[in-house]
Amino acid sequence: AGAPVDGTGGGSGPTGPGAAGAVVNLNTATLEQLDTLPQVGPVTAQAILDWRTEHGRFSTVDELLEVDGIGEATLAKLRDLVAV
Repeated sequence: AGAPVDGTGGGSGPTGPGAAGAVVNLNTATLEQLDTLPQVGPVTAQAILDWRTEHGRFSTVDELLEVDGIGEATLAKLRDLVAV
């Protein structure tokens, strides 16, 4: 339990738009994939991509708090929908 998801192999299907219930990998997701998450629109999705460009890979989901536009309430809604 609690093992990190690296997004390689053994997946439960596609993680793209329309893949209902699929977990989105913060380190590989496109803007379009991030935009499918609740409370993440195109501006916040771009901020996630910008953070990733500047800082490299996310090592924990909690690092989303460092992204402009994401606070505790948004993180709570995203926690079970994203992985690193």
